[in-house]
Amino acid sequence: MPNRLASATSPYLLQHADNPVDWWEWGDDAFAEARRRDVPVLLSVGYAACHWCHVMAHESFEDERVAAYLNAHFVAVKVDREERPDVDAVYMESVQALTGQGGWPMTAFLTPDGKPFYAGTYFPPQPRHGLPSFSQLLQAVDEAWTRRRGDVTESAQRIGAALGGGARVGSGDGPPGADRLDA
Repeated sequence: MPNRLASATSPYLLQHADNPVDWWEWGDDAFAEARRRDVPVLLSVGYAACHWCHVMAHESFEDERVAAYLNAHFVAVKVDREERPDVDAVYMESVQALTGQGGWPMTAFLTPDGKPFYAGTYFPPQPRHGLPSFSQLLQAVDEAWTRRRGDVTESAQRIGAALGGGARVGSGDGPPGADRLDA
């Protein structure tokens, strides 16, 4: 099944054009679709030379059952970090804040307004090394979204507030002053 990536210009996105996952490129249309369907966004960020991106694609995104579940319960957005470093930077900050580490593939779950509420990197096809399987993760996120929406919304707001403080520090011509460091 060709998806919305078939006409992408990014080599990384084109690598996913034949996945059974109905991928969307980053943009307003994907988030409008998530709002219309009242489902969360699965954001997957990677790049063409990323080994673990290829592994997760083969193990999960090429799996018909995983794709069917993903398509039914999420709007799946694929981003090439080399093409959209701005998107990568924003959501990698949430991955690092939530997990204490980062890397690719980046896997983030977002509200339809783009706020992250859960994030990580690679998830295996079977539970191992303390990680749930990708299928288990999808089911848990879907269950939280449908049965505990208030918790999800609160989590997204807390994460956004915590990360927003760092974003306000910004950069300037010299080192930050004491007031900026306190913030």
